[in-house]
Amino acid sequence: MSKDVKKVVLAYSGGLDTSIILKWLRQAYDCEVVTFTADLGQGEELEPARKRAEMLGIKEIHIEDLREEFVRDFVFPMFRANALYEGVYLLGTSIARPLIAKRLVEIAEMTGADAIAHGATGKGNDQVRFELSAYALNPSIRVIAPWREWDLQSRTKLIEFAEKNQIPVPKDKRGEAPFSVDANLLHTSSEGKVLEDPAIEAPDYVYQRTVDPIDAPNTPETITVGFEKGDAVSVNREKLSPATLLAKLNELGGKHGIGRLDLVENRFVGMKSRGIYETPGGTILLAAHRGIESITLDRGAAHLKDEIMPRYAELIYNGFWFSPEREMLQALIDKSQDYVTGEVTLKLYKGSASVIGRFSPYSLYSEDLVTFEEGTGTYDHHDAEGFIKLNGLRLRTYGARRLRLGR
Repeated sequence: MSKDVKKVVLAYSGGLDTSIILKWLRQAYDCEVVTFTADLGQGEELEPARKRAEMLGIKEIHIEDLREEFVRDFVFPMFRANALYEGVYLLGTSIARPLIAKRLVEIAEMTGADAIAHGATGKGNDQVRFELSAYALNPSIRVIAPWREWDLQSRTKLIEFAEKNQIPVPKDKRGEAPFSVDANLLHTSSEGKVLEDPAIEAPDYVYQRTVDPIDAPNTPETITVGFEKGDAVSVNREKLSPATLLAKLNELGGKHGIGRLDLVENRFVGMKSRGIYETPGGTILLAAHRGIESITLDRGAAHLKDEIMPRYAELIYNGFWFSPEREMLQALIDKSQDYVTGEVTLKLYKGSASVIGRFSPYSLYSEDLVTFEEGTGTYDHHDAEGFIKLNGLRLRTYGARRLRLGR
């Protein structure tokens, strides 16, 4: 293990694992440790993290409220693409990692640190996301991943290390935790332990942000979401900042049991993993955004977006937010949003967010063209005959050959 590291910036949650990592870094590398704790809307008080860091002898402690930046510069661009990994996952954990990595690299430069460190395990996706982002932003940065270096590979060994080094161990950490949780303003992710058998339904206590749809209000609630150039800007015609707007949608969605997902996904490292996700506000936002796009995007543009979306989502999931290909796709997606402005009305009811109305000053929808009543004559029904004949020419030729050959 190299001893040339003098100072490390650690992504620090204040929990047991990262407190152990903090102490281990000082012992293994004989280095100074700077802590960085990000408020991404996880709903936890962050001052205890400062106190634990101080208790462990840390002099440079950075705690930052990144909620607005998180939603404005990461969540909203992703939602312009309607991104879903494997068709269903709204990428709540994935999209948070590049922002954390960005600040780790920036703080390392600001404090003169030689390296950054994270607490992601060697089996998961987060190690990839943190490190690919860091290398894209600072090609010469050194990344320390303790879970790939140390021999503390069990909960028992971690607790023994903590007790030996006077690191307080919460009582609920002395046994096997029922599951692990990652949370931010976009979602809550739960995995491991009681969730590891995908054949068994997740216990009710796993869900933290949403009521059971069965217990949700029996009366539907109607809301409106306003958009400007693809980004949500208002709820019920009240202008809100990005983070405040998402928090409001979370409140509404959680009350109605919206946004639950039980998923077995394919991790980038090659294994399958079962997770329980709650994304109440994001689920509403996705439905609303697709609703406003349905009247403002040309068919070709809309279908092209749907074609590239899986690739875009996979790039985010796999940790390539700062890659040139993601940036290229983002430029295309953002161009498509020039006229995605207007208002969508949704009905929230027992786990569903249904679009029931949409309006835009830039709407491409024409009642005159689609009406079953007599229109103004802008569409000639006879034109369809030649259209069908030309499109059917190759099929008639193909069919004639099949009949000729008796197949």
